[in-house]
Amino acid sequence: FVFGSGDPDADLLLIGEAPGEEEDYKGEPFVGNAGKLLDRILKAIGYNRNENVFVANIVKCRPPENRNPLPTEIEKCIPYLSKQINLIKPKLIVALGKVAAQTLIKDDKLIKEMRKKTHYYYDIPLIVTYHPAALLRNQSLKIDVWEDFQYIRDFMKS
Repeated sequence: FVFGSGDPDADLLLIGEAPGEEEDYKGEPFVGNAGKLLDRILKAIGYNRNENVFVANIVKCRPPENRNPLPTEIEKCIPYLSKQINLIKPKLIVALGKVAAQTLIKDDKLIKEMRKKTHYYYDIPLIVTYHPAALLRNQSLKIDVWEDFQYIRDFMKS
């Protein structure tokens, strides 16, 4: 069970899809290569995951063979995530990747269609960007993610 990590009073909540193998082993989200990249991106905008940032996932357990979570798994885990959000009360939620975005926004659009818009998860502003793992596979997405994180930085200052 990978609950999440970071500042429980965070203004910024980052949500991915599910723990990977390394996250499952260590019991923390985003600790593998994608997590290290996320840490560098956060540092570039003046943040780190221990101060004013909380990191969680849609599902709390690693799906077999790193497959995408099934709708039934998401359905069982959403109450835990909703409780986390209610306890943390973030100023902004960032959905990292397609599964997180589609689950939270309840829309099956592509990420490129959901980016650059402010959505809401109940009354909390939510933006969508690519998952850090996607950046490791496709370097051309870095420009889009950097734009998104500059927006996050500016939003958090307002």
